[in-house]
Amino acid sequence: MSGVVYPPESVYNLIPTEEVHTQTSQRYMSKYRPTVVLEKKLTKDAMKTMGPAKVEVPSPERFLKKHSKEPKLPQKTLCSKDVRHTCTVKKAAVPLKTDIPPMGIHTTRDFIRTATAVPMKPRPTCVDTRNGHKQLLENSGLVPKYIKKKQYGEVPEYLQQRNDKERREQEELHDLLTEQRQQGAMKHLTEEERRATLEGLKKSWDKLHHQYQSLSFVTDNLSKKAHRDQLELQLQQLESDINLFERFKTIYIQ
Repeated sequence: MSGVVYPPESVYNLIPTEEVHTQTSQRYMSKYRPTVVLEKKLTKDAMKTMGPAKVEVPSPERFLKKHSKEPKLPQKTLCSKDVRHTCTVKKAAVPLKTDIPPMGIHTTRDFIRTATAVPMKPRPTCVDTRNGHKQLLENSGLVPKYIKKKQYGEVPEYLQQRNDKERREQEELHDLLTEQRQQGAMKHLTEEERRATLEGLKKSWDKLHHQYQSLSFVTDNLSKKAHRDQLELQLQQLESDINLFERFKTIYIQ
């Protein structure tokens, strides 16, 4: 069965219809179009279009021949193998055994000093890269030359000045605190008083901690919540005081 659906037939389709011709306006064409096209062709660079540049085609008479692209050896010159050992200037003849050698020739060179002189040793170097870069061993940091200095192991001068300045500031602070204690009539707690105060704080902490442990698990109203918060604040204050008395042995009070 074909899947094409045709429109339903009607007698009105037999009535001839008049064709309606629509008139369209003429397309706009700029009067500068030829000038623009010419300028575009003139300013176009080479090899910017499809395909290679237009070059001269080789002539059929100059076709590729055999061995035409192989490298050619230079022609033989006077330095060739046949004339290599020729010599235009003759060397001096070997002296005969009857000839007298020249006498009375003196020189200022000291042969004894030259023979006994110690050759200069090369400066030691070290190679620090795989590409062969080398530098003097003395400047490479591998030679312990700094520990041989006279000032090695001594405190530098700027550190001594800094330590003196800190000591003076500490002494001034100690004098100021001593003066403030004298002006405020502060009392120094003895070791027995400090221990007694510490024991009293620990007993108070145990008592408050017992009360805190006795609270109900559920805080269903504001009063319970406020009582619990107050106990926590008191416990924190007692813990800070106990830590203070345990850390410092010298305590002053007003």
